[in-house]
Amino acid sequence: MTRSADDQPATHARPARVLVTTAAVSTACVIPPFLIGATAVQLRDDLGLSSSGTGLAVGVFFAAASLASTPLGRLTERHGPAPSLRAAAAITAACQLGLAALARSMPVLLAFLAVGGSANALAQPAANLLLARDLPVHRQGLGFAIKQASIPIATLLSGLAVPAIALTVGWRWAFVASAVLAVASIATVPTTRRRDGARTARPPRDRSGDMPMPVMVWLALGIALGAASAGTLGAFFVSAGVDAGLAEGTAGLVLAAGSGLGIATRLAAGVQADRRGGGHLRVVALMLAGGAVVYCLLATQTAWAFVVAGPLAFATGWAWPGLFNLAVVRVNPNAPAAATGITQTGTYFGAVVGPVVFGFVADHFSFRAAWLGAAATASLAAMTIVGARRRVRAWRESGTEALPGAAEVGD
Repeated sequence: MTRSADDQPATHARPARVLVTTAAVSTACVIPPFLIGATAVQLRDDLGLSSSGTGLAVGVFFAAASLASTPLGRLTERHGPAPSLRAAAAITAACQLGLAALARSMPVLLAFLAVGGSANALAQPAANLLLARDLPVHRQGLGFAIKQASIPIATLLSGLAVPAIALTVGWRWAFVASAVLAVASIATVPTTRRRDGARTARPPRDRSGDMPMPVMVWLALGIALGAASAGTLGAFFVSAGVDAGLAEGTAGLVLAAGSGLGIATRLAAGVQADRRGGGHLRVVALMLAGGAVVYCLLATQTAWAFVVAGPLAFATGWAWPGLFNLAVVRVNPNAPAAATGITQTGTYFGAVVGPVVFGFVADHFSFRAAWLGAAATASLAAMTIVGARRRVRAWRESGTEALPGAAEVGD
């Protein structure tokens, strides 16, 4: 990473604390939409939330995140990761307490989710920047895997919240518990300083080693399609499982089991990425293709398919984000937060469109048709990532192969 001596931090946070912080804050800030999906049955009884309404609620969260992601990525480059992470967690906690206390109509629910989505858009590039600056290169594959495990951790906690909280004391208390988690995550955030005592917040001026915008847009398109297919899992798995014949509590537990397997898969993929050194986009494409196959199994809408294939969906079609972000950071060494802010825009856009369309199709046609649509989208995402990989390789071969990290994503 190109940086002047004055901008070079004198002290870095310890790697263990970096990993704890990125996992804790990222998880706390991404929980709200998955908690909405997991408690959708209770919300339907209390607020009249339909499958389309669930998709809209999840979509609003990620729409706000999509609009805010690029500018907040640049803001994080200016002010540094630590204050950005603290602010994101604090805003998330306030939003979830607002949902618990005040959400008695759809507009209020959507308003709080929109603010929460913006907080998540601040947390994600801030966590990426902290990993890129303070974690050794040879550990960054595992680091991004742990950070991106925040999503299956969020769905795991959401799934467990159904039998443990939502079915006992009510869905509102699940959001209170989640707000407590967000507040607790603030205490994990480290502070690093430059030699002159100021906080590390000044972005480097040299962007010559970063990917050109057309390649970034292609990557954002591929990841938008991937997110559109994968985002339906956390939002609709419980509702679709109940429709397929599972008991409500059982569907929540299967969701938690799938999330656990997804966490393990992401961590294993991160360890392998550190050993492999490159080829990350190729693995991303393979995972998306595997997810498409599993979504076809879920389209049978049978209880056994959800119990057997459900966890596999989290281990294939939703295990790729850590590898993708690692690839983007490696080829954008001068401004990783701004770069991932751009690609996160694609992620969030897909996370908006996917649940909204899935919910509409489920309401007006069937869950079977909705899962088949998710399979088709995942297949298209895999093909788009393959095309993006070719463009990255062409960019490397045009004269950038000598730049640090430029070879990390090609083969």
